[in-house]
Parts: sequence; C-alpha cells; structure tokens
Amino acid sequence: MMQEPPQRRGLQLILWRHAEAEDPVPGLISDSARSLTPRGRKQAAAMAAWLLERLPKHPRILASPATRTQQTIAALDLPFETTPQVGLSATPESILAAAGWPHARENGPDTVLVVGHQPTLGHVAALLMSGTDMDWSVKKGAVLWIANRARGDGEEAVLRVAMTPDML
Repeated sequence: MMQEPPQRRGLQLILWRHAEAEDPVPGLISDSARSLTPRGRKQAAAMAAWLLERLPKHPRILASPATRTQQTIAALDLPFETTPQVGLSATPESILAAAGWPHARENGPDTVLVVGHQPTLGHVAALLMSGTDMDWSVKKGAVLWIANRARGDGEEAVLRVAMTPDML
C-alpha cells in the first residue's frame, strides 16, 4: 500500500510596513538611520496592540536593520530577528526566502511577521495575490496578512487582513 506524503502546513505571512518616519536629510540623516516621528510611534503602538490580540503564540518575527523598522517592531515587545534579507535592499524573493514561503518549517512556527519597507512589501503582496510582480502601495504602518492554503490539487494565497493604522 502506497503511503501519502505528509501534509505540509501552510504559512501565515504578515507584512508590516514600518510606521511614519522622519524625512531623510542628505549629509545628516541617512535613509537607514531615520527614526519614527511622534505620529509614527503612535501608529506602531496601535498596530502592535492590534497584532498582539491576534498573533498565534511564538510567531517568527523578521525585521529590517533600519532604525525605523527596529522602532516599529519594538512596540510589539516580542523577540525578533534582524536580517538584511528584509532590509532596504531586499527583493520580493529575498523576503519570501527569509520567511520560508509558502510552507511552515517542520516543527517551526506557522506564522512569520516581516517588518520592512515599501515598495518591496507591496511587490511581495502583488506577487503572492496576483502572481505578478507589480507596484502595490502599502501605507505606512499597515499590515497585510496572507495565508497559504491547499486548494484542490494546488495551493493558493489568501488575503486574511489588510489593516492600516487609521482604521484602528
């Protein structure tokens, strides 16, 4: 009797764009050193509170090394990994590879939260939802929650949530 291959668990991928940051000042503040504005700190805190009510236990969290993403994820007050794979030079492919899309790691968390930058997060969302790498705008501080699930003989990406700070 032929055994069926084990079912692989679909991954929940949460894309969180950093909250509002100060403008770069050439020669004074580099792009990677930009901090959140007071409004950005409020956006990050509001979205972090919303996420904390919904995240499963022990998600894997990846953050860009940029100051504004580090400050955004700090509002969540959970352990996270800093990686350039989701940083300012990230590509949709590097973000998906870092997250392990489309399947959860064996014995690992089935939810990965990525805190990164526009336009790359918009490209990731477009690629997963439409199969095409195109420009999709993601507002500052917004979250896109995309799940991978089996459907018939294939798989599909499902948009679970699109939430912006001004909706909270």
